[in-house]
Amino acid sequence: MNKLFPVFVKIDQIHILIVGGNKVGYEKLHALLQQDAQAKIKMVSDYFSPSVRELAGWHPLVVLIERPYVEEDLEGIQWVIGAANDRGLHEQIAEQAKGRNIMVNIADTPDLCDFYLASIVRKGHLKIAISTNGRSPSLAKRIKEILDEVLPEEISLVLEKLSEIRKGLKMDFMEKVTTMNKITEVWTKKREL
Repeated sequence: MNKLFPVFVKIDQIHILIVGGNKVGYEKLHALLQQDAQAKIKMVSDYFSPSVRELAGWHPLVVLIERPYVEEDLEGIQWVIGAANDRGLHEQIAEQAKGRNIMVNIADTPDLCDFYLASIVRKGHLKIAISTNGRSPSLAKRIKEILDEVLPEEISLVLEKLSEIRKGLKMDFMEKVTTMNKITEVWTKKREL
């Protein structure tokens, strides 16, 4: 049973630590920066790949610290992502972070995670997050590709128009909800060819 509660976090308002500087660290860094280039990310590793260095070089809020992880790296952090290839280090990070009430994601290790990074479909202001509860990130990626292909780019224009309509409604909250539900119900009806 999937007990995850999906939320969308304004990642430019939290401080994130990524431990690991190779391929997995790059993937996590890239995924976060794709969603918000203003994310405040500290990366700690005894080695950073050229791709991590290049990506970080384009983002002044990404700080690279080239040395082994120490517990003090958790100071001021709200999320920590373990992206090293070291189960013992990941267990240490998870234990220390949880002791400080810091949310933890450990790459490819669901039992140590408080949250998972989703596969994301983005069409303008529409964002859909896909999770397999840590069971198969590659299936989530394939579903993302399908949704990315079938959802039209114009959906963003529809969202803009709906936002304008909603702002123009002069009624109480429940009346707005009812009106907007009627307007958008066309999206759930089957269309005949």
